[in-house]
Amino acid sequence: MVFRSYMDQALTEARAAAARGEVPVGAVLVSPDGAVVARAGNRTRELSDPTAHAEVLAIREACAALESERLPGYDLYVTLEPCPMCATAISAARIARVYYGAADPKSGGVAQGPRIFSHPQCHHVPEVYDGISAPESEALLKDFFAQRR
Repeated sequence: MVFRSYMDQALTEARAAAARGEVPVGAVLVSPDGAVVARAGNRTRELSDPTAHAEVLAIREACAALESERLPGYDLYVTLEPCPMCATAISAARIARVYYGAADPKSGGVAQGPRIFSHPQCHHVPEVYDGISAPESEALLKDFFAQRR
């Protein structure tokens, strides 16, 4: 089996988020057969919703389309290490694998900070692969914040 990354599509969503004035984070959910079932970029400001992170929006979209609260076997590609809230949502949705780009030393919840998936209370632990398209993800974030300083 050949690995195919969908990070390019997540980066497209992150760029669209930046164009809307949102922190440039994008996410793409992929079914076990390789079909993209949901994609989203951050919309916290646009929706006045602190939970409108790219990962949560993509999970909501996929679950609604599939009429299921769980996504076993699905893969999530996200441009930034998920925060603790998103990591918890990923676990609750039973997503199989998480691929992320940039590490987030300040607000991450997977390899940084609380490391949600390592807690005994975590009901489901996905496989995690970091550093996928990290340079592109990091550059997008750095450029976005440099313009605001």
